[in-house]
Amino acid sequence: MTRVGVVGAGVMGTGLTQNLTEHGHEVVLTDRSKEALDRARSEIERYERFGALLGATGPHREDMTQRVTYSTDLQELGDVEFLVENITENWELKRELYPRLDEVCPPSTVFAVNTSAIPITKVAARTGRPDRVLGMHFMNPVPMKSTVEVIKGWHTSQETIDTALALLAGVGKNGVLVNDSPGFVSNRVLMLTINEAVFLVADGVATAEQVDQIFTECFGHRMGPLATADLIGLDTILYSIDVLYENFQDSKYRPCPLLQRMVDAGLHGRKSGEGFFRYADAA
Repeated sequence: MTRVGVVGAGVMGTGLTQNLTEHGHEVVLTDRSKEALDRARSEIERYERFGALLGATGPHREDMTQRVTYSTDLQELGDVEFLVENITENWELKRELYPRLDEVCPPSTVFAVNTSAIPITKVAARTGRPDRVLGMHFMNPVPMKSTVEVIKGWHTSQETIDTALALLAGVGKNGVLVNDSPGFVSNRVLMLTINEAVFLVADGVATAEQVDQIFTECFGHRMGPLATADLIGLDTILYSIDVLYENFQDSKYRPCPLLQRMVDAGLHGRKSGEGFFRYADAA
């Protein structure tokens, strides 16, 4: 396997493209926004330059950028052997996208859904290849994370799982295989933690700084839940909690109104320059 499709040129898609190309894969990176593709190209070129300056070596470190095709046309995915989808955590967008991917890509192509919470079986039902669809939940920043949550859908075949795990091993990552459920393991726990941390701020129990300080200094976490939310993006957090609430119909997943107001106000975290904390280096 050498040619991989990546759909969505945001932070996750860009990081995944970096990881794939530095391990020798050719990547077709698509996005409906040319501006997003231009930002991804700049980031990938900078990643390659900085690696060279820092003395990073490896058989595939040189000419990483030459192994990427950037396009707004999904037809460019017509010869990929494996595809990872990273678009916005929004069911309506994914529901529209997958029949188009199914039509463009060869029947043998595996579809990996990089989603925070949307059930994989639900996505697979939008294709004619449910046995070749699975979840691959990458963590940010992709090149620095050694483990990926891999999700088996209702129809996912063992061959598909083996192919996905082999691809991950080839880029230096371990896959932890779990069964399908909204939010899977990681975000069924993490989103509740973040949501409850937002409620603590909204209720005046503690400031964002105090909440995160308790997690970093008392529990030894590298990052507190609210800084984590800012890194992921508060809009993505809200989408994910909404998915959990919709699927489980359990009030414990009710999103905090403060989170909704912050998203409405455009305070999306690091990518907007402000969330629960302010960031001078926002894109």
